[in-house]
Amino acid sequence: AFNDAFTKIMGNPPKKAQTKILHANFISTPIGRMISVTDAAHVYLLEFMDRRGLEKEIENMRKKHHARILVGETNVHQQLVKELTLYFEKKLTQFTVPLSMHGTPFQMKVWDLLTRIPSGETSSYRDLAVMLGDPHLVRAVGNANGANQLAIIIPCHRVIQTSGELGGYGGGVERKKYLLQLEQRI
Repeated sequence: AFNDAFTKIMGNPPKKAQTKILHANFISTPIGRMISVTDAAHVYLLEFMDRRGLEKEIENMRKKHHARILVGETNVHQQLVKELTLYFEKKLTQFTVPLSMHGTPFQMKVWDLLTRIPSGETSSYRDLAVMLGDPHLVRAVGNANGANQLAIIIPCHRVIQTSGELGGYGGGVERKKYLLQLEQRI
């Protein structure tokens, strides 16, 4: 009787979300070790191992997707490794590995713009803000850039300050400089 009354007042309890299995793996690159998180269909995360806040970033992703993260290979991870290898060998400028991107609508717009910056070129935070319709969105563009969880693939390293200075990069300014120089020679 109590359960029936409680259900009438509160509704049925939500069903426990199904646990998703994601696989973490490590990739050696010329500019440091990276971690990837994938499932059978998508890359969820590609970050440098020494990125500040990485543990919290992974934990938040795990919670968002109701996932368990296990060490293991997936075909998507293998494709990612092949594409990154080709990229660092200057034989690839466009990644085709399938991505799972999750952000606010504004972040998604910024990330879409980032993918449109051609390899070997840069754009400023202000340029992106103007493309989004408001030159005052420079800081918001910078924050969206910093929230990108797919380093190199979503090329946030191609965004520089209006002055032409490199500005920040979650993987470090030296890596940003390396990536930009690598792409200049492709």
